[in-house]
Amino acid sequence: MSYQVPRGTKDILPVETEKWQSIERLIQETCSLYQYKEIRTPMFEHTELFLRSVGDTTDIVQKEMYTFTDRGDRSLTLRPEGTAAVVRAYVEHKMFGMPDQPVKLYYMGPMFRYERQQAGRYRQFSQFGVEAIGSADPAIDAEVISLAMDICKKAGLTSLKLVINSLGDAESRASHKESLVEHFKPSIGEFCQDCQNRLEKNPLRILDCKVDRNHPLMNTAPALSDYLNEESKQYFDKVKEYLTVMGLKFEVDVNLVRGLDYYTHTAFEIMSTAEGFGAITTLCGGGRYNGLVENIGGPTAPGIGFGMGVDRILLAQEAEGVPLPKLSTLNVYVVALGEEAKKKAVEVVRNFRLNGISADLDYLDRKMKAQMKSADRLSAENVLIIGEEELNEGCAVLKNMTDGTQQKVLFDEILSFLKRN
Repeated sequence: MSYQVPRGTKDILPVETEKWQSIERLIQETCSLYQYKEIRTPMFEHTELFLRSVGDTTDIVQKEMYTFTDRGDRSLTLRPEGTAAVVRAYVEHKMFGMPDQPVKLYYMGPMFRYERQQAGRYRQFSQFGVEAIGSADPAIDAEVISLAMDICKKAGLTSLKLVINSLGDAESRASHKESLVEHFKPSIGEFCQDCQNRLEKNPLRILDCKVDRNHPLMNTAPALSDYLNEESKQYFDKVKEYLTVMGLKFEVDVNLVRGLDYYTHTAFEIMSTAEGFGAITTLCGGGRYNGLVENIGGPTAPGIGFGMGVDRILLAQEAEGVPLPKLSTLNVYVVALGEEAKKKAVEVVRNFRLNGISADLDYLDRKMKAQMKSADRLSAENVLIIGEEELNEGCAVLKNMTDGTQQKVLFDEILSFLKRN
């Protein structure tokens, strides 16, 4: 039997991991500038957490979660997104009692959703996200959005579009919900079963339906923007003001509703407009979630965050032809000729590594020509050649692979020579 990677997953091979490491390092450095600290949560949580936070009418809960029963008959779910777990940790560890508020966190790691595999969409995918919990200031909304934009721009992406909307507060959404029910109810039988199920619980999700998006009632549905109360309008105006003073260009899209039930007020997406990127253009999405902390047993603590697909950032870089930095460097490749030379090479390589010099050697006992080819493929900066003659003289031949020059260097002086040069 031949084994293959499960459908919807992929192996990330060494030739690709440097690209991932480059993005991960960029993320860590940018979050540090913004004073966001990393949090790491388990890859599975109690299923009830996602039912209460993400929403039982969402596609994620209804169709996409990997849920299983463990040996203790507990229902557990592989995390489909990052916010719920971070908020759970915030409540469980009483982070609302920390002296410095809001609590600013970021996470990075695998998420799991059962969905149709396509370019940039996998059943196991890597997501980076931030959460700022404990402030209802519209300025923190702008900060979170600017952090997301900075990541994209530092990744070398230029074909970007920032889209924002206001989902309003609880009062505004209740009024809008009532009007949506009145609008769709007479003809709800013409819609898919998912929409029929959502009519009373969360009719806003009907507007995001991919099956019935061309139904005539979609175009005439009451807009949420028409139901925003004065407080919600003022909040959204403030967010736009802060984004403007930050120099961030944006578009307001009243149809942007996002796919999770916990969002209130600000919602946003960053999209790639690069030619050839694909039909699914979203790189990042997020919004404010006032009420989520209370919903899972915590105190009143408004929050805002986003999730960004690392896979999708890499695809966008590829679409734009962004040159990626080379992270790893091989300082020295040691060529050993003969068994005694091999012993010396092992000793030398060990000493190099202990002193912060990247080094490698041949483990297949190949001829000198083959070893030199290996050094060239690995882009070694220098090659150190050790043979019987060199052992007798207490030195090695050091060849600079850039200009081709070479010279003999005493074993005792190789380390200091390399550090000088």
